[in-house]
Amino acid sequence: QRSGIIGVTFSGGGLRLRTYPVTPLAAYVDQVSCIAEDIRARSDATPDLNRFGMLLVDGLSMAEERLVAALYQHVGNLPLIGGSAGDNLKFEHTYVYTDGLFLSDAAVFTLFETTHPVATIKTQHFAAGDTELVITSADPERRIIHEMNGEPAATAYAEAIDQRIEALTPAVFSRHPLVLQLGGDAYVRSIQKVNDDLSLSCYCAIDEGLVVSIGHVLDPLQTVADAMAELHRTVPDPALVLGCDCILRRLEFEQTAIDGDMSSLMAANRLFGFYTYGEQYNGLHVNQTLTAVAIGG
Repeated sequence: QRSGIIGVTFSGGGLRLRTYPVTPLAAYVDQVSCIAEDIRARSDATPDLNRFGMLLVDGLSMAEERLVAALYQHVGNLPLIGGSAGDNLKFEHTYVYTDGLFLSDAAVFTLFETTHPVATIKTQHFAAGDTELVITSADPERRIIHEMNGEPAATAYAEAIDQRIEALTPAVFSRHPLVLQLGGDAYVRSIQKVNDDLSLSCYCAIDEGLVVSIGHVLDPLQTVADAMAELHRTVPDPALVLGCDCILRRLEFEQTAIDGDMSSLMAANRLFGFYTYGEQYNGLHVNQTLTAVAIGG
């Protein structure tokens, strides 16, 4: 659904949560060190528990890459999923909730500790395609691509997907994302908007010299079904699957009229969560991706 609050309750013990607010995000280094120290102490005291972390972060902060990388590096050996809070594609104000307050310029990192089995997954329905573009000018801190193949970024992108610049909308971006190949795995770098100077703003940091391709689409329903089957091999009968699913995926599901089928598939697998402006998986900030964790029953 497009608005509202989703809630999940747990009963019978076997699970405990510890939340760590991180604000302001510019001062994340010292805060992450304190979080890591506390988690290591808990792990030493109860080494037999299964643990994972969930990060919810201001989706307009542009701080996700640094924060998730620092958390994963400092905490060590802790599976991590997460999502960037959205505002239904208004791109005005995004918030996270903690200790009775809605906060911007903030994140909430939650440590889950349980006696039940847990397993995490990352899935997307795009693979690297045949059409490649070289990023020849970019501002990584602001997530802006100025040029690709020596041309204004929007011009090169529009030519690559055979569209007019005026036709470039979030719906088009959701069907034709940029894909970066790293270590044999594909990572999506989604475009947010075209700027007045024909540069492209992205949901993830992107750097000069990288070679990206126009994503090749796979079957969305099959990729989610395969991901759930992978989870079930580790956690055969999960009580709950917590997930963060990119809002651009939802746009595409609606355009292709599979949103009802996707909802049914998620419900059948007890998947609850959020549509997000970006997703986190272990030490990476990614786009147009579903990241999730299963908790055994």
